Amino acid sequence: MSALAPVVQAFFTDRLVRERRASPQTVSAYRDTWRLLLRFGAKRIGKPPSALDLEDFGAPLISTFLDHLEQDRGNSVRTRNARLAAIHSLFRYAALRYPEHAATIARVLAILPKRFERALVTFLTEAEVEALLAAPDRAAWTGRRDHALLLVAVQTGLRISELISLRRSDVHLGAGAHVACRGKGRKDRVTPLTVPTANVLRTWLAELDPNSTSSVFATRTGAPLSRDAIEHRIALHVATAATQCPTLANKRVTVHVLRHTAAMRLLEAGVHPTVIALWLGHEHVDTTAIYLHAHLGIKERALARAQMPSATPGRYRPPDALLSFLESL
Repeated sequence: MSALAPVVQAFFTDRLVRERRASPQTVSAYRDTWRLLLRFGAKRIGKPPSALDLEDFGAPLISTFLDHLEQDRGNSVRTRNARLAAIHSLFRYAALRYPEHAATIARVLAILPKRFERALVTFLTEAEVEALLAAPDRAAWTGRRDHALLLVAVQTGLRISELISLRRSDVHLGAGAHVACRGKGRKDRVTPLTVPTANVLRTWLAELDPNSTSSVFATRTGAPLSRDAIEHRIALHVATAATQCPTLANKRVTVHVLRHTAAMRLLEAGVHPTVIALWLGHEHVDTTAIYLHAHLGIKERALARAQMPSATPGRYRPPDALLSFLESL
């Protein structure tokens, strides 16, 4: 067995699971990256994956693999950079265990993430939110569930994984109503609920299994809704809402768009970006700056308050005929 196989195994078992206590999502993402890279390397070099060595994965091969992800697999630049981050993480770990490969490892770590254009975030206007919330048929069980899910998503800004994992015991509807969740990076946070949202949740929970561990947003059998199921239900309700609010037809609405909408509503209400970062569970306050970039209304209000230099439009005046004659000499 080569040097690569034991370091890959130790990286996943010791570094990710035992030392860093990485989430299952992180482990899965890193695992998928290395499965793709090992298969790519085995095909290029002509060795089985278990026989590959660290020296086989030099900077030229890694760069070719990253290009393969974009050109052949159609991955985005974000995905390419995420794969590179997983590769860098293992190579930094290998640098401590195999100093004899320091030169190869250093050249791989020198590969930079690819820059890309950042599009403005998509969010819903107040009219679009109202149309979307009115779309589910609340005479049906699934309609009442979907209405509660959409309302919670728009008001709290929870991620889709947080909505899926939400349990009855996480919802507190007494004084200071709020939902508690464990978000990205295993960070616990609580998000307050408005009175209308708390009332809708109270009515919805009365229809569910009283078991405290049951999912708030589940199928009829009690299983938590999957990511695909939630996005599919949202797409159905967007199509219905678009008949009343045509601007929705031009937007691809996902749970993350509803999360952006929650942030924009807070920003519009004058909430400081630091508080919004805590509300959404952002690790860095700088992440919240994307909402400032996208909100034109805030920029317009800032422009109205700022002292700008005055200017008057110029008007073209033809030169005097005699002077024109003299200048032409």
